[in-house]
Amino acid sequence: MFERRTVPAICLGISLAVLAAGCHKGNTPIAQAPPPAPNPAATTAAPAPAPAAAAPVVAQFTAEPTSIIIGQSSTLRWQVTGDATSVTVDQTIGTVQNTGSRRVFPSQSTTYTLTAAGAGGSTTASATVTVTEAPAPPPPTSPSNATRPGGYVTLEKGIESKVQDAYFDYDQSEIRGDSQSVLTQDAAALKALLADFPNAIFKLEGHCDERGSAEYNLGLGDRRAGSAKEFLVQLGVPADRIQTISYGKERPQCTESDEGCWQKNRRVHFSPGQ
Repeated sequence: MFERRTVPAICLGISLAVLAAGCHKGNTPIAQAPPPAPNPAATTAAPAPAPAAAAPVVAQFTAEPTSIIIGQSSTLRWQVTGDATSVTVDQTIGTVQNTGSRRVFPSQSTTYTLTAAGAGGSTTASATVTVTEAPAPPPPTSPSNATRPGGYVTLEKGIESKVQDAYFDYDQSEIRGDSQSVLTQDAAALKALLADFPNAIFKLEGHCDERGSAEYNLGLGDRRAGSAKEFLVQLGVPADRIQTISYGKERPQCTESDEGCWQKNRRVHFSPGQ
């Protein structure tokens, strides 16, 4: 009895063991394929660095003329190209546009420096104006002491006797009413002197009072002499017989610091030219 029950139990145990082994074998994991290698062509290239900003370029900076007599003017001309955030000219001019010009009246030899600045740096250029003293007055145009038909031995004496100064208001270069009358008489006297001295040259000197800077007054004196010349030319005095020069406040005829004296110095004076 005992042996009949034992044999089936053993068989059942063996069957379960075989079944368990078969099930365990079916659950073995499958090896995964390695991930694909990255595509070099798909990699994003790093952006190239931005080019450095360039400094502005001074295409032109000149003085015309480069040599003058004291009292005369020179013209600075300049042109700056490129990305300029500021353009300056030293010697009291200061900030200017990228392209332009400026008349200057230096009282001594001067070097002007232009500086153009921008994000890429700065660039400089220079222009020099040489200033010389006015030459000595020419000798008398008459070769002898013989009196000319008009009664004058020299052109200088004729100017002193017949031609008057024209006066101006403070800080003005326009010909005022009384000066128009004076210059009208001067035009007639100058034409008469040309009859006596056919090769004569007349010099119009622009003068100012002591107030203001030397450079400003040189410019004001130049405008006064220019206004007087234009008035005389309209009245028939040949333009090629008239020279202009400015002495600013450097040659006053009156040295008191009051309005009466200042008025005497705000004038156009006549002298022989060359």
